[in-house]
Amino acid sequence: MNQEAAHSRGWQIFEVVVGIPFLIGIGLQLGLPIPFPYTRLMPFIIAMGVILALAGVILVVLTRREFAKYAQPTDPGFATQKIITTGVFSLSRNPLYLGGVLFLFGAALAFKLSWALILLIPAFVACHIFLIMPEEKYLVAKFGEQYIEYHKQVYRWIGRR
Repeated sequence: MNQEAAHSRGWQIFEVVVGIPFLIGIGLQLGLPIPFPYTRLMPFIIAMGVILALAGVILVVLTRREFAKYAQPTDPGFATQKIITTGVFSLSRNPLYLGGVLFLFGAALAFKLSWALILLIPAFVACHIFLIMPEEKYLVAKFGEQYIEYHKQVYRWIGRR
């Protein structure tokens, strides 16, 4: 791990901070199931889950392509050399996390995983505290005004100011 990177600990990755609680939610759903509330809208909810999951996958692919276009690492422990503001980064400062969140939330809806939905809430808070906040602090320290200006123009999750 490079000390110049935003994350210096191996556990500081989305797959651990958010993915493990999601997997625990699946396990709990199998062992101690919480029934998903039934509604006549269930076909719509399942369809929305599938759409959100697919949107998440597409967003992750587009984000990784944008990283590759600028030869930027996506793995933790490697220093960021450039702030990417094009493509999906023009609409979200964290498109990789947004894609992951959309995928997991969509999968939980599509498969009616009540426990996973419940555990995703603290997992998203942990993502903010342990991943996003250190990254933003790192980017301000490394790029200064350039990152601050980008921060002012693009919302963390989605949208422009």
